[in-house]
Amino acid sequence: MAMSQMYNPPHPGKVLREYLRDINVTAAARHLRVSRVTLSRILNGAAGVSADMSLRLSEALGTHPAFWYDMQASYDMWQARKRRRPKIERFEVAA
Repeated sequence: MAMSQMYNPPHPGKVLREYLRDINVTAAARHLRVSRVTLSRILNGAAGVSADMSLRLSEALGTHPAFWYDMQASYDMWQARKRRRPKIERFEVAA
């Protein structure tokens, strides 16, 4: 595991809830110009933060777009590593 990977990282939606504090979902969605359903799915961990949403959040919250995008990638990688996968052998590449 790389040093930059966090142990069991939070879903970005959980972090976003902290950033939004008392702003209700409808108002936040309107501000971000997305549907309430879209934002609600992210906040509830049912959907991930896309590159486009990373840009919207960075503009609205004054964060770097990579903050949200990298958090999503870390979360996705952690979830993928927890799932069972078939053993994959290394390719035999002629030198």
